[in-house]
Amino acid sequence: MSYRLSQIYTRKGDDGNTSLRDQRLPKNHPLVETLGAVDELNCALGLALSFGIADEKLQAQLTQIQNELFDLGGELAEPKYHAITEEQVLRLEKNLDEWNSSLPPLKEFVLPRGTPATVACHLARTTCRRAERKLVELHREEALKNPQILRYLNRLSDFLFVAARSLAQQNHCEEKLWDHKRGE
Repeated sequence: MSYRLSQIYTRKGDDGNTSLRDQRLPKNHPLVETLGAVDELNCALGLALSFGIADEKLQAQLTQIQNELFDLGGELAEPKYHAITEEQVLRLEKNLDEWNSSLPPLKEFVLPRGTPATVACHLARTTCRRAERKLVELHREEALKNPQILRYLNRLSDFLFVAARSLAQQNHCEEKLWDHKRGE
Protein backbone atom coordinates (compact mmCIF):
# COMPACT_ATOMS: atom_id res chain seq x y z
CA MET A 1 0.00 0.00 0.00
CA SER A 2 1.35 3.41 -0.92
CA TYR A 3 1.35 6.28 1.53
CA ARG A 4 -1.51 8.72 1.05
CA LEU A 5 0.34 11.74 2.48
CA SER A 6 4.09 11.50 2.10
CA GLN A 7 4.62 15.27 1.98
CA ILE A 8 2.39 17.45 4.13
CA TYR A 9 2.97 20.82 2.51
CA THR A 10 2.91 21.47 -1.22
CA ARG A 11 2.84 25.30 -1.31
CA LYS A 12 0.05 25.04 -3.90
CA GLY A 13 -2.48 26.59 -1.52
CA ASP A 14 -0.41 29.66 -0.72
CA ASP A 15 -2.49 31.70 -3.17
CA GLY A 16 -5.76 30.98 -1.29
CA ASN A 17 -6.91 28.17 -3.58
CA THR A 18 -6.99 24.40 -3.22
CA SER A 19 -7.36 21.46 -5.57
CA LEU A 20 -10.65 19.57 -5.50
CA ARG A 21 -12.55 17.70 -8.19
CA ASP A 22 -9.72 18.23 -10.69
CA GLN A 23 -9.99 22.01 -10.40
CA ARG A 24 -8.68 24.90 -8.33
CA LEU A 25 -11.23 26.35 -5.92
CA PRO A 26 -10.95 29.29 -3.53
CA LYS A 27 -10.54 28.09 0.04
CA ASN A 28 -13.79 29.85 0.96
CA HIS A 29 -15.81 28.07 -1.75
CA PRO A 30 -18.95 26.40 -0.29
CA LEU A 31 -17.51 22.94 -1.01
CA VAL A 32 -14.28 23.72 0.85
CA GLU A 33 -16.24 25.34 3.69
CA THR A 34 -18.46 22.26 3.96
CA LEU A 35 -15.52 19.87 3.99
CA GLY A 36 -13.88 22.00 6.67
CA ALA A 37 -17.01 21.97 8.83
CA VAL A 38 -17.28 18.17 8.52
CA ASP A 39 -13.61 17.90 9.51
CA GLU A 40 -14.26 20.11 12.56
CA LEU A 41 -17.16 17.86 13.49
CA ASN A 42 -14.94 14.81 13.30
CA CYS A 43 -12.42 16.53 15.59
CA ALA A 44 -15.17 17.45 18.05
CA LEU A 45 -16.18 13.78 18.20
CA GLY A 46 -12.54 12.86 18.79
CA LEU A 47 -12.48 15.35 21.65
CA ALA A 48 -15.57 13.77 23.20
CA LEU A 49 -14.01 10.33 22.91
CA SER A 50 -10.72 11.55 24.38
CA PHE A 51 -12.49 12.37 27.65
CA GLY A 52 -13.18 8.70 28.14
CA ILE A 53 -16.69 7.47 27.47
CA ALA A 54 -17.26 4.45 29.68
CA ASP A 55 -20.15 3.10 27.63
CA GLU A 56 -18.49 0.86 25.05
CA LYS A 57 -21.57 0.81 22.82
CA LEU A 58 -21.59 4.61 22.57
CA GLN A 59 -17.81 4.63 22.01
CA ALA A 60 -18.22 2.21 19.11
CA GLN A 61 -21.10 4.23 17.62
CA LEU A 62 -19.13 7.49 17.79
CA THR A 63 -16.07 5.83 16.24
CA GLN A 64 -18.23 4.45 13.43
CA ILE A 65 -19.62 7.95 12.88
CA GLN A 66 -16.09 9.36 12.69
CA ASN A 67 -15.27 6.91 9.90
CA GLU A 68 -18.52 7.72 8.13
CA LEU A 69 -17.70 11.44 8.28
CA PHE A 70 -14.51 10.72 6.34
CA ASP A 71 -16.67 8.77 3.88
CA LEU A 72 -19.06 11.71 3.66
CA GLY A 73 -16.19 14.10 2.97
CA GLY A 74 -14.88 11.75 0.32
CA GLU A 75 -18.26 11.69 -1.35
CA LEU A 76 -18.45 15.49 -1.37
CA ALA A 77 -14.93 15.77 -2.77
CA GLU A 78 -15.55 13.11 -5.42
CA PRO A 79 -19.24 12.99 -6.36
CA LYS A 80 -18.80 9.74 -8.32
CA TYR A 81 -17.93 8.11 -4.98
CA HIS A 82 -21.09 6.99 -3.17
CA ALA A 83 -20.69 6.32 0.54
CA ILE A 84 -23.63 7.57 2.61
CA THR A 85 -26.73 5.40 2.37
CA GLU A 86 -30.28 5.38 3.62
CA GLU A 87 -29.32 2.41 5.82
CA GLN A 88 -26.82 4.59 7.67
CA VAL A 89 -29.49 7.24 8.26
CA LEU A 90 -31.90 4.58 9.50
CA ARG A 91 -29.20 3.16 11.79
CA LEU A 92 -28.69 6.62 13.30
CA GLU A 93 -32.44 6.86 13.89
CA LYS A 94 -32.51 3.43 15.52
CA ASN A 95 -29.57 4.26 17.78
CA LEU A 96 -31.09 7.64 18.61
CA ASP A 97 -34.40 6.03 19.57
CA GLU A 98 -32.61 3.45 21.73
CA TRP A 99 -30.66 6.05 23.70
CA ASN A 100 -33.61 8.41 23.96
CA SER A 101 -35.96 5.74 25.35
CA SER A 102 -34.22 5.83 28.75
CA LEU A 103 -34.21 9.63 29.04
CA PRO A 104 -36.88 11.73 30.72
CA PRO A 105 -38.92 13.95 28.39
CA LEU A 106 -37.75 17.54 28.14
CA LYS A 107 -39.84 20.53 29.15
CA GLU A 108 -37.16 23.13 28.40
CA PHE A 109 -33.87 23.49 26.55
CA VAL A 110 -30.86 21.87 28.21
CA LEU A 111 -27.88 24.04 29.12
CA PRO A 112 -24.71 22.41 27.77
CA ARG A 113 -22.80 21.26 30.86
CA GLY A 114 -21.88 18.19 32.83
CA THR A 115 -18.81 16.04 32.30
CA PRO A 116 -16.20 17.05 29.70
CA ALA A 117 -17.44 14.25 27.42
CA THR A 118 -21.03 15.46 27.79
CA VAL A 119 -20.14 19.04 26.91
CA ALA A 120 -17.94 17.82 24.04
CA CYS A 121 -20.97 15.96 22.62
CA HIS A 122 -22.99 19.18 22.85
CA LEU A 123 -20.14 20.97 21.06
CA ALA A 124 -20.10 18.25 18.41
CA ARG A 125 -23.87 18.71 18.01
CA THR A 126 -23.50 22.43 17.33
CA THR A 127 -20.57 21.77 15.00
CA CYS A 128 -22.76 19.26 13.18
CA ARG A 129 -25.46 21.89 12.76
CA ARG A 130 -22.88 24.25 11.25
CA ALA A 131 -21.72 21.52 8.86
CA GLU A 132 -25.35 20.97 7.92
CA ARG A 133 -25.84 24.69 7.23
CA LYS A 134 -22.73 24.71 5.05
CA LEU A 135 -23.99 21.62 3.23
CA VAL A 136 -27.34 23.33 2.54
CA GLU A 137 -25.47 26.34 1.17
CA LEU A 138 -23.45 24.04 -1.09
CA HIS A 139 -26.62 22.20 -2.14
CA ARG A 140 -28.22 25.48 -3.21
CA GLU A 141 -25.20 26.27 -5.36
CA GLU A 142 -24.92 22.79 -6.87
CA ALA A 143 -27.47 20.07 -6.24
CA LEU A 144 -26.09 17.17 -4.23
CA LYS A 145 -26.15 13.90 -6.10
CA ASN A 146 -26.95 12.05 -2.88
CA PRO A 147 -29.70 13.55 -0.67
CA GLN A 148 -28.83 11.03 2.07
CA ILE A 149 -25.90 13.27 3.04
CA LEU A 150 -28.29 16.00 4.17
CA ARG A 151 -30.44 13.50 6.04
CA TYR A 152 -27.37 11.94 7.67
CA LEU A 153 -26.07 15.24 9.11
CA ASN A 154 -29.54 16.26 10.23
CA ARG A 155 -30.04 12.98 12.06
CA LEU A 156 -26.51 13.04 13.43
CA SER A 157 -27.04 16.33 15.25
CA ASP A 158 -30.11 14.83 16.93
CA PHE A 159 -28.12 11.71 17.82
CA LEU A 160 -25.36 13.84 19.38
CA PHE A 161 -27.91 15.73 21.49
CA VAL A 162 -29.30 12.47 22.83
CA ALA A 163 -25.76 11.10 23.32
CA ALA A 164 -24.90 14.15 25.44
CA ARG A 165 -28.04 13.68 27.54
CA SER A 166 -27.28 9.96 27.91
CA LEU A 167 -23.74 10.69 29.06
CA ALA A 168 -25.08 13.13 31.63
CA GLN A 169 -27.49 10.48 32.88
CA GLN A 170 -24.81 7.76 32.98
CA ASN A 171 -22.54 10.04 35.00
CA HIS A 172 -25.34 11.08 37.39
CA CYS A 173 -25.17 14.71 36.29
CA GLU A 174 -28.38 16.60 36.82
CA GLU A 175 -29.43 18.33 33.63
CA LYS A 176 -29.61 22.07 34.05
CA LEU A 177 -32.57 23.42 32.10
CA TRP A 178 -32.90 26.84 30.58
CA ASP A 179 -34.56 29.17 33.09
CA HIS A 180 -36.50 31.44 30.77
CA LYS A 181 -38.30 33.07 33.73
CA ARG A 182 -35.16 33.99 35.69
CA GLY A 183 -35.73 37.76 35.46
CA GLU A 184 -39.37 37.75 36.48
